[in-house]
Amino acid sequence: MFTILIPTWNNLPYLKICVESIEKNSTFTHQIVVHVNEGNDGTKEWLVEKNIEYTFSEENIGICKALNISSELSKTDYICYFNDDMYALPGWDFHIYKFIESLGHQQFFVSGTMIEPKQGKNKNMFQGFDFGDIQNFKEKQLIDSFSTMHKKNWNGASWPPNVVHKSLWKKVGGYSEEFSPGMYSDPDFSMKLWQEGVRTFVGIGESKVYHFMSKSTGKITRNDGRTTFIDKWQITPGYFYRKMLKMGEVYNGVLSENIKGFEFWLMKIKIYIKKIVKR
Repeated sequence: MFTILIPTWNNLPYLKICVESIEKNSTFTHQIVVHVNEGNDGTKEWLVEKNIEYTFSEENIGICKALNISSELSKTDYICYFNDDMYALPGWDFHIYKFIESLGHQQFFVSGTMIEPKQGKNKNMFQGFDFGDIQNFKEKQLIDSFSTMHKKNWNGASWPPNVVHKSLWKKVGGYSEEFSPGMYSDPDFSMKLWQEGVRTFVGIGESKVYHFMSKSTGKITRNDGRTTFIDKWQITPGYFYRKMLKMGEVYNGVLSENIKGFEFWLMKIKIYIKKIVKR
């Protein structure tokens, strides 16, 4: 049904849980393609043993390049990006595909909804539900309780797990490698879709994954993705998420065009001033 792309970097214990959860909790059969960065922890050997397709780089090339390389092996109509520190819950794919089928077109970006252990203010996920880490993962407790968590579909799909039609993926050129190793590549990809006329950015409330949370980003030297995004699109990623994608608000149909009001022009002035100061 989907081609699920999973970049990984010496994170085998989490990758095992991720892949095994997809295999046992998915409604449909999917193609899984893993991109292995370095893989000096036995990742390649495990993938060969499991007969899972993979691409490989001798060093860590980051999420953007990893996704683009692995996407070349796609055999389906849909590209799905998954983090290697996520656990797919039963029916995650059914609810996404059911929504896609109801649209009747390919101009969409659809995401699942994350369950995270830390409490926060994001309206587009379930937060403060701690089911442990790799050493003490409360899998049975999670399986027994996730169906009691309910959320309406929400605007602003951008983060994984997400699904886009392969034709759109190819049209925008996948993930932009100037954001390598990956910070702010998510809003950039969404903006590229926006520029192609996509106005359906929907998170599916009943499609759920547990997110162990950022087990690779702590190991990398982060790029200044926010500045790259602003230089490229001349708006801030925060404004894009909040005012254009309306992230976290209840989904009620296609998004409207951006109305350039006071907040927009204030943001533009601040961007201009910062450029002058840098000079």
